[in-house]
Amino acid sequence: MTNSGVFTFAEQVDGVLTNVSYELIGKARDLAADLDDKVTAVLLGENISHLTSELVAAGADRVLYVDNPELKIYRTEPYTQAMSYVVEEYKPEILLIGATGIGRDLGPRVAARVHTGLTADCTSLEIDPESKELRMTRPAFGGNLMATILCSDHRPQMATVRPGVMVREVADPEREGEIVELNVPLEKNNCYVTVEEIAKKIGQHVDITEADVLVAGGRGVGEEGFEMLQELADVLGGELAASRAVVDAGWQVKERQVGQTGKTVRPGLYFAIGISGAIQHVAGMEESDFIVAINKNPDAAIFDVADVGVVGDLFEIVPKLIEALKAEKQKV
Repeated sequence: MTNSGVFTFAEQVDGVLTNVSYELIGKARDLAADLDDKVTAVLLGENISHLTSELVAAGADRVLYVDNPELKIYRTEPYTQAMSYVVEEYKPEILLIGATGIGRDLGPRVAARVHTGLTADCTSLEIDPESKELRMTRPAFGGNLMATILCSDHRPQMATVRPGVMVREVADPEREGEIVELNVPLEKNNCYVTVEEIAKKIGQHVDITEADVLVAGGRGVGEEGFEMLQELADVLGGELAASRAVVDAGWQVKERQVGQTGKTVRPGLYFAIGISGAIQHVAGMEESDFIVAINKNPDAAIFDVADVGVVGDLFEIVPKLIEALKAEKQKV
């Protein structure tokens, strides 16, 4: 394998790989195929060698890992040093990092160290068939339009990618790949931070990208109507989601927002209730397996992407739906 190719940052927390790490490898394989090159996953942490086989099974042709006590928990400086070392040593053509809390901190710092550009929070990546450059697309101007960005003069071409946008490939335990342990020198400089204690608290945070069923409400639901939608979500064993208008109005928290400026989701079942279907919202949920739309406007754009559309008053339809579902569950 040449010192190039498509690299991904395999983010792990407490010895568990994040979903976006698998999603990035899936996309990296598509990009590498267009470049006739290979995929390398970079794994940092302590006692994480057992994760290398998972990355190979997920599609990585090679895994470079650094096992160091200084990398046990995420800290900006040691992780930046380790990733910068890998970039300078192996000179990847492309480097993809998940747009998570860790990735959004790490990506810009690595880009600055290796003197390249970074396109943040991408929702689409593709190789230009003529120039073979990476076309990185992200929402701009509050999600009102999409900007496609090129990094022609510097390498690697770096992007942070929104979780849930790319498709995770089915793992193949029979896949074989190269696994390389690296000994990276880490300098304890003035930027080092010492972590005295980690306090974990169970909160109300919900990751809607992990839900298999989502019940999303728009402005048409009204603030009080979300109690009804929550009941529907509970009956279905799903989670509540919302459009940007709802979040802007303060009716739901930002973590539940679906769309270009929110989260991209791929549930098995997505209810769009009282949602008109603006392109910014649709971009965040159109890859759902099955979409049910309820809206009193027969011309609402949401019906263009729905598998089943119900035209009518949601305040009449949803209570009947909840009642029917409860009755069906009682039979079971």
